[in-house]
Amino acid sequence: MLFKNFGVTRHGRVVFYDYDEICYMTEVNFRHIPPPRYPEDEMSAEPWYSVSPGDVFPEEFRHWLCADPRIGPLFEEMHADLFSADYWRGLQTRIKNGHVEDVYAYRRRQRFSVRFAAFASSFPTTDPNAGDSSPMTVL
Repeated sequence: MLFKNFGVTRHGRVVFYDYDEICYMTEVNFRHIPPPRYPEDEMSAEPWYSVSPGDVFPEEFRHWLCADPRIGPLFEEMHADLFSADYWRGLQTRIKNGHVEDVYAYRRRQRFSVRFAAFASSFPTTDPNAGDSSPMTVL
């Protein structure tokens, strides 16, 4: 997913509008780019390694996610793991083992659970840690 596939509505909501690049993480093959055989390989228009339809090379994410010099260095510092095939294969293993990741894309004050706390607390939850009829926990 690339930045070009996202937009922000006038109401401040983020929308994703290009679904052809979406697939299950467990359906792809995360790979490292192998080292070039010769120095000239890196200058070639074609890769020096084989690429199958389901192959994903996280090292290439750097070109899209860190291209802006204003945010690239900080993004690299904070999220360098995203550029490693090992990181993504580890996530695949966790998914296959039934783990669901908690991902918070927004600061706490921007999350719906804070912005609409009064509304959210009016609904019961079945959270096993909270009891069957207690209100939702507001983060």
